[in-house]
Amino acid sequence: MRWWPTLILLSLLAALQYPLWFGKGGWTKVRESETQVQGQRDANSKLEARNAGLAAEVRDLKTGYEAIEERARYDLGLVKPGETFVQVPARSPK
Repeated sequence: MRWWPTLILLSLLAALQYPLWFGKGGWTKVRESETQVQGQRDANSKLEARNAGLAAEVRDLKTGYEAIEERARYDLGLVKPGETFVQVPARSPK
């Protein structure tokens, strides 16, 4: 007869602990959320670095003619008057 109160108290304790570990907002959900947040932070840091590079390029294009000339030469293949354009073909793999 003395083990009934212990059994009842242990079952109540287990019933109270179940939502903490496995229920909505439990520790397992918190760990999953932390993993997702960390993944999003990593993605955000990569995008911030890319945005910083693009912002620097925009600043260069707005303020300096060297960056505009470089882009025109590289992207459009423009040549200044009096210059000779020489194209060296890439080596083909054997």
